[in-house]
Amino acid sequence: MMKKLPEWESHVSRETILKLEQYDALLHKWQKAINLISSKTLGDSWNRHFVDSMQILPLIDEKCSKALDLGCGAGFSGVVTAICKPEIEMHLAESDTKKCNFMAAVSRETKIPVKVHNIRIEKLGGDSYDLITARALCSLVMLFDYSYRFVEVNPELIFVFHKGERFQQEIDDARRKYSFDVDIYQSITDDRGCVLKVSALKKLD
Repeated sequence: MMKKLPEWESHVSRETILKLEQYDALLHKWQKAINLISSKTLGDSWNRHFVDSMQILPLIDEKCSKALDLGCGAGFSGVVTAICKPEIEMHLAESDTKKCNFMAAVSRETKIPVKVHNIRIEKLGGDSYDLITARALCSLVMLFDYSYRFVEVNPELIFVFHKGERFQQEIDDARRKYSFDVDIYQSITDDRGCVLKVSALKKLD
């Protein structure tokens, strides 16, 4: 059964909004030279990328101290999370060097520290994280394949993934290889999409 996401606004101060607006301005500036996001979404970047990223904030446990965003492109949702929750040590994994340079620039300009890893996901070290996020990156089973080494380090690891209209098929496919608990939340920016919060991930024998 799909759940309703709690309001994200209470997690974002006015000071934070100003930093996010600064980020949005940098996005528009850099987009002229680098293809950071789809040009079709640039005109509505606040809703399509920033609000879409912020909707996961209520799903992040208050005890979360270290998080990893996989394939974050121009920083959605990892840099947004770092700006909204600066108490979290935020790691960003992205293989595109130009996009990594952009995220580093946003970090400098907004004075929000992040750790940018210019690397393919499968080459990341198996560090301990409390949270792993990804936004429209790849199938759920592939996300689990990429991430399972982190579960072996921390079995309490939580995942929060943005998903599109095929989310149920992806869940069914993943259950052939993994067991897990999942809460499904209706996306507030896409009527056909959702946000998945996954815990207790284990490989099937």
